[in-house]
This record gives sequence, C-alpha cells and structure tokens, in this order.
Amino acid sequence: MVAQESAARESAPPRLYRRFAHLFHEVGKFMGVGAVAYSFDLALFNAAVYLWAWEALPAKTFSTCVAATIAFVGNRFWTWRHRPRSRLHREYLWYFLFNTIGLGINLLWVWAYEWANGIWPSVLDNPIALNLVANVIGVGTAAAFRFYSYRTWVFSDTGR
Repeated sequence: MVAQESAARESAPPRLYRRFAHLFHEVGKFMGVGAVAYSFDLALFNAAVYLWAWEALPAKTFSTCVAATIAFVGNRFWTWRHRPRSRLHREYLWYFLFNTIGLGINLLWVWAYEWANGIWPSVLDNPIALNLVANVIGVGTAAAFRFYSYRTWVFSDTGR
C-alpha cells in the first residue's frame, strides 16, 4: 500500500526518465559522437567549397564520408559498446549502407537548395543559406534516420 502511494505521488518526469534512461544515454552519446563527426563534416565541406572550389554535391559527399568513418568508430566503441557484437565487417557494411541512405537524404536537401537557388538567387546565393540547408537541415534529418537505423539494425540488442 505504501509503495503504491509513493509511486502514485511520484511525478511523471522521474518515471519517464527511469523508463527511458537507456535511450536518453544512447541519444546523448550518439549526439556527442555526432558533434565530433559534424565538426569534421562542416570544416571539410566548407574547405572543399570555399578553399578548393569544389561543387556543393561532391564536397558534401566527401565531407560526409570522412565524418561517417569517424562516427563509426565512436558509435561502435562508445555509444553502443554495451550491445552484443556481431562481426566487424557485418556492422561496417550495414553502417555504411545506412550512411549512404543518410547521405542521399542530405544530398536531396542540397539538390533542392541548388534548384531553388536557380529560381531565387538574390536570397539563396550565399554561404549562410548553403550551410543552413546542407549542414543544419540536411544533417539533422539524416541524423534522425541514422540514429534509428544504427540502433535498430547495425548495433542491435540481438547482435544480428
């Protein structure tokens, strides 16, 4: 009876936290690894576009591939280190399959930016707009897809 009363008096946030603590910790670690990888992605993308004069799509492809390699190491050995392991080549192949899809999501945003830039260049033809689309909107939507995919299929509880 006393346990029921104390449980009933406990507010929703502590109960939710206890129930989803493992998920909050995984999201936090994923975001930490992502922040490191993102800094490389951002720096390499801007260097490729503004220093090396690459086009936006190849620059984003290059920067994402380097960042994905960095993120794989961080996610495998830190974010999901508590999960059962399958063979490295299996995880690596699945990881890069889902990264390729994530890259496609990001490139779709860059393509849409370039298409819209052809219609409205007075507003969109600047480094801030390109970085907002490629490195905030594109990276954000691709990261949500990647987190779900990595957690579900690459570094799964079952070690598939």
